[in-house]
Amino acid sequence: MAEPGRFFCTAGRGMEPFVAREVRARLGATEVDCVSGKVFFSAAAGLGELRGLRSGERLFLLLKKLSPLPVTGSRGKMLQEIKSLVMEEPKYWLDIISVWRKLHGHEGRTGDVSQENASDLKRKSEEETSTASKRQKTEQVSTDVPEECQVEAGETYVAPERMSSQECWTESKTSSELPSKDSGGNPATDEKLGFSFRVSCRCSGAIAKVLTSQEVGRALGVALVRQCGWRADLRDPDLEIFVHLNDIHSVVGIPLFRLPLANREYIKTAGLRSTVAWAMASLAEISAGALVLDPMCGLGTILLEAAKEWPEACYWGADISESQLEGADENIRTAGLVDKIELLKASVKALPLPSESFDSVISDIPFGKKFKTTNDAQLLPDILQEIERVLRVGGTVVLLLSRELRRRADGLTRSAGGDPADGDSGAAPAPGTEGNSSSSAQGRAESVLSRRLGSLVPEAVHAVSLGRTDAFIHKYRKVSAAGN
Repeated sequence: MAEPGRFFCTAGRGMEPFVAREVRARLGATEVDCVSGKVFFSAAAGLGELRGLRSGERLFLLLKKLSPLPVTGSRGKMLQEIKSLVMEEPKYWLDIISVWRKLHGHEGRTGDVSQENASDLKRKSEEETSTASKRQKTEQVSTDVPEECQVEAGETYVAPERMSSQECWTESKTSSELPSKDSGGNPATDEKLGFSFRVSCRCSGAIAKVLTSQEVGRALGVALVRQCGWRADLRDPDLEIFVHLNDIHSVVGIPLFRLPLANREYIKTAGLRSTVAWAMASLAEISAGALVLDPMCGLGTILLEAAKEWPEACYWGADISESQLEGADENIRTAGLVDKIELLKASVKALPLPSESFDSVISDIPFGKKFKTTNDAQLLPDILQEIERVLRVGGTVVLLLSRELRRRADGLTRSAGGDPADGDSGAAPAPGTEGNSSSSAQGRAESVLSRRLGSLVPEAVHAVSLGRTDAFIHKYRKVSAAGN
């Protein structure tokens, strides 16, 4: 059995509750703590089990989770405090690397970093400490990046990530050109260690107004080269050290996998974000032998995620576009799910399927160029009516709607008592605010859930982010035959 470990998983805005539920159910996780964009948890799980997570973006071994750093006017002092997050005794990093190697199946191997090198690391740490006070004094009187970083940092690579309304950040990675005065004079030590790394840093909130991610990543990279004698490598490092500083916490971690969890090897052509597709399928209550339909399947991402996770059900996908069906068929063949998913060319307004024949309907209602405020959006009543027709009583409907389509769907609803609903109901809490929304926002969400669409009774609304666009996952249950 794997040893207990402390981890955190990054998540798209609004996906945190799905990640929390999944790590509890799949890994038996404890001490689960959700914050915007991250879920922290403890679990005794092996790498294979951890890799099986479907709702998260990237998974990290948690090294430190501390209070946010105080923001002062001294950039040098702040950089020194940031360095203290990462700079530890040599044995600390040897232990961390040992844990990391065990997770990756290298038990009993010390590899490039061995206990015999502890003395070399310790010597470097002592040399760093002996000049710390001099450097700190220089940094405190300087308003720019410390001179040592300016001269020695070399090339810095900045990879901008998707920007959100709640948090804007860039990722700064130290390059392979980082030199080291201390290690440069001792090639024997470098040869023995032969261990490469990079630092990925995110700064947001108040600290980002004083220091950039590039400056922090550069300073940390130089300090690690000096202390440990490691070789910085941007392209293919042995180890990546992740640092995130914001107004909520200061986090240090190591990614467990080079590629994000959201990258699915079984999806050849990507459509809807795989994590969102999985979240939608998880709400549909799919059971063995169930019939599941996506009447606007596109490239089939929802069907693929559902069939991989719940293989005992039968899946059907329909679309009016020949090219989309060809892409879906290619994805299904790549995933090895030809015997699980059937495709048919049909309009969602007139499905050639018997009434009340499916247990679940899951669909991403298109809302790109096709579904803006055009005549196409007027088709929404016909779409919902046909979905209602083919669904069995007691079955579930899970739909992904844009903000505009959500307003239109609300305009079609009626209260349980039969009174006409207002044309524009309140929005669900913004992505990432679940559990922290104001009473007025909660009231608006309850107002939405008090309404029904024909025989479909709403059960949940989840606001999620699709990058630049916010969307809403709606779950309904059919409580009576259509028209009754």
